[in-house]
Amino acid sequence: MQFVTRLTRLLGIRYPIVMGGLTHYGRANLAAAVSNAGALGMLTALTAGSPDGLRREIARCRELTDQPFGVNLTLLPTIRPVPYDEYRQAIIEEGVKIVETAGRSPVDHLPAFKAHDIKVIHKCASVRHALSAQSLGVDVISIDGFECAGHPGEDDVGGLVLIPATVDRVSIPVIASGGIADGRGLAAALALGADGVNMGTRFCATQEAEAPPAIKQMYLDKDETATNLIFRSLRNTARVVKNGISDEVVRRLAVPGATFSEVADLVAGERGRKALMEGDPEGGILWGSQAMGLIHDLPDCDELVRRIIKDAHAATSRLNAACG
Repeated sequence: MQFVTRLTRLLGIRYPIVMGGLTHYGRANLAAAVSNAGALGMLTALTAGSPDGLRREIARCRELTDQPFGVNLTLLPTIRPVPYDEYRQAIIEEGVKIVETAGRSPVDHLPAFKAHDIKVIHKCASVRHALSAQSLGVDVISIDGFECAGHPGEDDVGGLVLIPATVDRVSIPVIASGGIADGRGLAAALALGADGVNMGTRFCATQEAEAPPAIKQMYLDKDETATNLIFRSLRNTARVVKNGISDEVVRRLAVPGATFSEVADLVAGERGRKALMEGDPEGGILWGSQAMGLIHDLPDCDELVRRIIKDAHAATSRLNAACG
């Protein structure tokens, strides 16, 4: 069983499922497992730690799979400058043919990627940003609904509206992202006009994800209500797992006039990395979407992808039956 869409044809993958760019977990072992399952695995460039580290992850991924995989390059302002040009060069020189960009516009990276026939997926959180990205020449839009982990933008539009609104306005393939964790979500996204789905949180809760047992258990224990929206007053909204740290961030920023400096100690990237890698669900800011309410087990990637495709076919069969 398979679904053939513009996305599967463009990227050369069997199933229209893309692994999200996972901070700290987007490494070769997980990306290769996702690709071997017929979906698109994704290495996270900044998780590799350096351009040379990314080169090693790409080489390792090639040892583990002969299927297509991509690299996520998230373009965000940071306290310490990031050598984005060097990461881009590593991607090009190592022969990667699919890149997912996120954060700010990839306008300064697109000419080099396009010159080397690299397909560019760009993550957006609004129709206007999707239209802008299409005008720049990206190949695919990944549209983040309000349910997503990470940064859902400031418009608070859920996927049920945002996905078809985006499909109606752009002509290139669209990937639905945010709150998707099973075959029903894939079937729904396709019914709304998308060409595939992106899953981040769900792939964190798999056997191949390099997450400690306590973090994987957290994804099982939490439900769809167990997230916080932080940085709202700073207009940099982020959806994260609800814990004592994120509760405190919300509390501090609720004070009129509060600035980022009020929470900098709580949201430090190194603190979150340590919590994720050492298995402390209360140790820092952790990413998680409302899809946690749909995660009930820890399968390997092959089992998960096969189940999603089977359940998506079952969902479409129910719809066909309902149509008489």
